[in-house]
Amino acid sequence: MERLTLQEEQVMRYIWKSGTCFVKDVVAQFPEPRPPYTTVASIVQNLKRKGYVGATRYGNTYQYTPLVQQNEYKKNSVGNFVRNYFADSYKEMVSFFARENKISASDLKEIIDLIEKGKQE
Repeated sequence: MERLTLQEEQVMRYIWKSGTCFVKDVVAQFPEPRPPYTTVASIVQNLKRKGYVGATRYGNTYQYTPLVQQNEYKKNSVGNFVRNYFADSYKEMVSFFARENKISASDLKEIIDLIEKGKQE
């Protein structure tokens, strides 16, 4: 799965939220001041080239549909993040956030409960 730029990721989030959409629908989701239509159209074309969206032609425009599900992208992105910044160790990542006070003891207990519950199923 090819990595997305920040702009591509933002546009992709709007596409996931919409399900299927036209470029004008994506532009409308941006806060003011909105980016130019041509800029968003170019980003969507990059997403199509990378295999993240498919296009169906309607007259002189295209409707776009996500080909990669958001959960699939999350799994891949988080995996890359952990691999690149925490030596492929989720334990190191959680330890880092605990040391930086970004996660509380109660959050950690909740995570442990989720892990233990998952082992029982």
